[in-house]
Amino acid sequence: MRKNYSIIVAAGKSRRMNSAVSKQFIFIGGKPILAHTLDAFEKSSLIDQIVLVINESDIEKCKKIIVNKYRYKKVREIVAGGGERQDSVLNGLKALPSDTNLVAIHDGARFLITSELIDRAVKAAYDSDGVVVAIPVQDTIKESGSNKIISNTFNRDRLWAAQTPQVFPYSIIMEAYLKASETGFIGTDDASLAENLGYKINLVRGSVENIKITTNFDLILAETILNRRRLK
Repeated sequence: MRKNYSIIVAAGKSRRMNSAVSKQFIFIGGKPILAHTLDAFEKSSLIDQIVLVINESDIEKCKKIIVNKYRYKKVREIVAGGGERQDSVLNGLKALPSDTNLVAIHDGARFLITSELIDRAVKAAYDSDGVVVAIPVQDTIKESGSNKIISNTFNRDRLWAAQTPQVFPYSIIMEAYLKASETGFIGTDDASLAENLGYKINLVRGSVENIKITTNFDLILAETILNRRRLK
């Protein structure tokens, strides 16, 4: 029976947070950030198993204080990340069995993701080349060169800010990553690699709460969101 897998990428270095601890291990709301992320995928009715991608030096720590402590049943394997995110995702893809159906690729630092949004994205991917969770851009986006003079103002009615998860048929996203590795193509997200091969990727409405923890301010905002959820 074919299964849907998730690759959760948590191999970042937390450079912009100036933290001595990798951000996936930072405690918020009583548990590590990565544990919150895994909670949502454990609850998802459409994700069967998970491959975690972690810095090689953090793998044993991750097993001990997150996977084993919180008894996550869906974590199939923990693999070492690469030099860049794209390398890390490819390592995760290589750990999947060849009969995988769909792959949901998610940034571990987007720990406010919900199981409902995960399932909505997976359902939308069944009859498509892939889907990207995204939200409409609220601000006006301008383009400039190095001289800081505006060269273009975009129509924000057509602009979306991409989030994760991004969900694809296994054969498509594996082809896209292997081709990118072969040609040296660098994409800004997973979908851009599939788009580069001509695949048509759909959008699924995301959530403004599905933020990625990049700076210390993001932690403050995330804690506010968590506290509000507890009051519901």
